Amino acid sequence: MRYRSSPVTAPARTILGQRSLERPTILVTDQHSLSDAEDFTEGYRSLGLGKVVGEPTSGWIIYTSAGTLVDGSTVRIPFITVFGSDGQVMERRLRPVDVPVVRPVGESYAGVESQLDAAVRELLQQIGRR
Repeated sequence: MRYRSSPVTAPARTILGQRSLERPTILVTDQHSLSDAEDFTEGYRSLGLGKVVGEPTSGWIIYTSAGTLVDGSTVRIPFITVFGSDGQVMERRLRPVDVPVVRPVGESYAGVESQLDAAVRELLQQIGRR
């Protein structure tokens, strides 16, 4: 969809101020990325927006609703199955990465971010800088 505002013609998302995906991007995921991150990663990959760096997602995506029990506690009840762009159920199917980078336990205590470093390297390579 395009929006025309004389004399400038631009994509509607640009006119609305949503410019974040008009430039090269990289998505960083790990095993702690779940639920909406599963869906976001699937959409990102399906739309060809850029590479996915890090570790595969956890494979946890299912929509639930809450029910209240007699004692006041709640229970979550699944009610929707989510399918990927390939038509397969996404639950228990990890979203893959293009550039695998395992972040070692304790890395953050040393001030190191191996997944972010790899993402920046990939992005710089993507825009033609090294």
